[in-house]
Amino acid sequence: MALQWTFVASFMYIEIAVVIILLLPFVSPGRWQKIFRSRLVSGVSAYSNIYFNVFIAILLMLFVDSIREVHKYTAPTDEVDLKHNPDAANLAMMRLFRAQRNFYISGFALFLWFIIRRLLTLINEEAKLAAQCQAYKKQAESATEAAKRLMEEKDNSVNKGKEDHEDLDPEEKNIAVKLDQTKEQLVKTKEELKKTKVDLETLKSQATSTNNEYDRLLKEHEKLQKQVDTESSKKDN
Repeated sequence: MALQWTFVASFMYIEIAVVIILLLPFVSPGRWQKIFRSRLVSGVSAYSNIYFNVFIAILLMLFVDSIREVHKYTAPTDEVDLKHNPDAANLAMMRLFRAQRNFYISGFALFLWFIIRRLLTLINEEAKLAAQCQAYKKQAESATEAAKRLMEEKDNSVNKGKEDHEDLDPEEKNIAVKLDQTKEQLVKTKEELKKTKVDLETLKSQATSTNNEYDRLLKEHEKLQKQVDTESSKKDN
C-alpha cells in the first residue's frame, strides 16, 4: 500500500474511533461542551474551518484518484484476453482489488469526515438547548416561589387582621362593627347623593326647557292678541 493510502486508512480508523466516542450514551452534551471549551480544544477549534476544508480537499483528491485507478485497472480485464496468461491475470486482478480497496477507504473516510462535523454541530446545539431549558426552568421556579410568597403574605395579612379583630374586647368589637356599618352607610349615602345630583340636574334641564316653551307660547299669545285687536278695530271703523 502506498503512503497516501496508508494515511487515508489510518485516518479512517481514527474517524471511526471518534464517531464511537461521540456516540457514547453516558457522556452528556453538556460535558462535551465543557471539553470543547477547554483551552487545548478551543485553541485547536479556532482554526477548525481551515482544518476541515484542508482535509476535505485532501480526501476529495484521493477519492478522485481512486476512481481513476479503478477505471484504469478495469480496462485491461475488459479489453485483453487474460485466459492464456495467468500471471498477467493475477497481477491485473490484484491491482484492480487494490484500486477498489482504495476507492472504498477514501470514500468512507470522506463520508465519516462529514458525519463527524455534523455530530459536533448537533452536540453543541443540544448542549445550548439544554442550558436554555435549565435557565427557563430556574426562572419558572423562581417566579412560582415569588408568587407563592406573595400569596402567603396576603393570607398572613388577612389572617392577622382577623386575629386583631378577635383579640379586641367586646366593647371595642362593638365599636369596630359600628364603624364598619358607618362606613357602609357613608358609601351608600355618597351613592344616593350622587344619584340625587343627577336627578336634580335632570329636573333643572327639564325646568329650563319648560320655561323656554312657556316664553315661546306667551309670545305667540301676544301676537295672536294683537292680531285680534287689530281686526276688531278695523271692523268697528
